[in-house]
Amino acid sequence: MPLIDRDDSALVIIDVQSNFYPPTRLDVDRQRFQEMVRRIAWITSVADRLAVPVVVTEEDPAVSGHTVAEIREALPAKAVTLAKNAFAVWDNPGIAAAIEATGRTTMVLVGIETDICVAHSAIQLHDAGKRVVVIDDAAYSPGRAHDRGLRRVTGQGIETLSTKELFYDWVRTIECADTFHDTHRDLTPPPGVRL
Repeated sequence: MPLIDRDDSALVIIDVQSNFYPPTRLDVDRQRFQEMVRRIAWITSVADRLAVPVVVTEEDPAVSGHTVAEIREALPAKAVTLAKNAFAVWDNPGIAAAIEATGRTTMVLVGIETDICVAHSAIQLHDAGKRVVVIDDAAYSPGRAHDRGLRRVTGQGIETLSTKELFYDWVRTIECADTFHDTHRDLTPPPGVRL
């Protein structure tokens, strides 16, 4: 597979909402969840500065709340946020239209839950002819469900990358990476991402 081309990429942030998980469900995985949120906020900021379009989904926002503040604050002005009623983003006509409107064919997926909404979205987008990449350290399901979701998508021929790998695919050269870091000193890499 070729490297991920930022000029053909759209970032799809799936359901990282304030009330999606009751606090008791996060007791064991709270740190992993918070690190995922920080990575997504950072990827979103990088996407904004590299002119990568961003589509955000919110599953049943009346119950699950809206996108968490840390990510919402990083969204580009042109980002589109849409309610999601089917688990796969592609099965929601408004979201599918927003994805098509980006004009991009490589979909970079982050969010929750890895084994359901992220997996369903990845599979449906892949079946629709898109190149799909799931950022494995910027997706989340509690416990072993995360690994099961990643196994399912890779079994379908869908790529997985880390946040670090995505960044370097998008910038491609030492000069571009150095220029990005010099220009955007405010973007401190998130936990677990050594650039």
